[in-house]
Amino acid sequence: MPRKVRELIKDLSDAGFYRIVRGGKGSHRKFAHANYLGAVTVSGTDGEDAKHYQERQIKKAIEEVSK
Repeated sequence: MPRKVRELIKDLSDAGFYRIVRGGKGSHRKFAHANYLGAVTVSGTDGEDAKHYQERQIKKAIEEVSK
């Protein structure tokens, strides 16, 4: 069973990522970290199932800043 988008956002927050606030429309949110080049984009509303590629991307980003 896929995880929910809200769970992925919580994982990012727990790892020290913060949301980049840049206006705009839609359900896309960008997160950055001092030790991570670029940003991680999470799409979808909180209650939606996360896509497999989103889970992989977030897992990789968290592992990279945890080194």
